[in-house]
Amino acid sequence: EVQLQASGGGLVQPGGSLRLSCAASGFTFRSYVMSWFRQAPGKELEWISTIASSGLSARYPDSVKGRFTASRDNAGNTLYLQLNSLKPEDTGVYICARGWDGQISARGQGTQVTVSS
Repeated sequence: EVQLQASGGGLVQPGGSLRLSCAASGFTFRSYVMSWFRQAPGKELEWISTIASSGLSARYPDSVKGRFTASRDNAGNTLYLQLNSLKPEDTGVYICARGWDGQISARGQGTQVTVSS
């Protein structure tokens, strides 16, 4: 059974940082492109990052580029997302997924990030 369990979310002040983790199991993690998405209240699912199976390259939308960094540990079957310089508009449930925007084959429940003073 494919499982993607995100963790590391919480309440943080504007300008703060968080590191999210996503533990993967039930498939050959190192063989798959992985992505992060964000679901804000009342809004559509928003693509946040996609990282190559090797971890050597990653892409981001302009809204988070330069502030967020995706990485992965293929030996430990874990995906990461470092969130820096957080803004209130970054609030939402952060979801890790197998695949890329428009081609998701599995997704987890997500972890809540709230940016507020």
